[in-house]
Amino acid sequence: MRAEPSAAAICDSVVKVYPSPGGDVMALAGVDVTFEAGVVTALVGPSGSGKSSLLRIVSGLDRPTAGRVVVGGIETSSLSSAGLRAMRRQSVAYVWQRPAENLVGHLTVGEHLRLAARVRRAGAGWADRAREALELLGLEDRVDHRPHQLSGGEQQRAAFAAAVVGDPALVVADEPTGELDSASAEDVLAAVRSLADRGTTFAIATHDPAVVAVAERTYHLRHGSLAAESTTDRPLAVIDKGGRIQLPPEWRDLFPDARAHIEMDEDGMRIVPP
Repeated sequence: MRAEPSAAAICDSVVKVYPSPGGDVMALAGVDVTFEAGVVTALVGPSGSGKSSLLRIVSGLDRPTAGRVVVGGIETSSLSSAGLRAMRRQSVAYVWQRPAENLVGHLTVGEHLRLAARVRRAGAGWADRAREALELLGLEDRVDHRPHQLSGGEQQRAAFAAAVVGDPALVVADEPTGELDSASAEDVLAAVRSLADRGTTFAIATHDPAVVAVAERTYHLRHGSLAAESTTDRPLAVIDKGGRIQLPPEWRDLFPDARAHIEMDEDGMRIVPP
């Protein structure tokens, strides 16, 4: 099945269950999210809410227990292991939290970009676009530097530079500012914003409000479910497939008894404490 043209990736009713000695653990319970093309999307929620599990599934590092995943127009759920590996190489780039884990110690920044181009089978013109990315990221004078010659922030920007080579459908990042000081994090986020303005799609799991500030869309996860969604202009409650409204966490304190009175009028619906 093909994805909608405006969507870089779609997760439809995604479930993930992990077996454990104490019984099965449901990490994701029917999550529906869309990563719009050219948009920075943040995934937020407390530890254990399912953020990393969702990123691993959408990036092809793991398979869902149930549900449908579409990346770059390809439904990944039914791919063979070889097909999934090919999808990961060509359609998804993954940036890890620790900058050093994204880079190979003996390769220069330029060599990382050439390696990414080879892995993704980038077409003609990739070098010009990579050079533009380095300029956007402020790394044009670091092309011949190896990771140990770069600061943590520069390493993370170099990782993002390599991530966008070959124009993958989706760049996934798990807490990319978690190991950085505030100044370095600000530089990395400015780079992410610049790359998104150029058309790159980002899915970022984070606890950092600064990341949320540069995102156009934020999905709030809680206990493996989508609790709320917010865009740059307003928060949205989520209606699941069972017709249940998932209130944003900050609204739930208004309903301490977990009950609500719903009133309908000509202007719409009001949900108020009983």
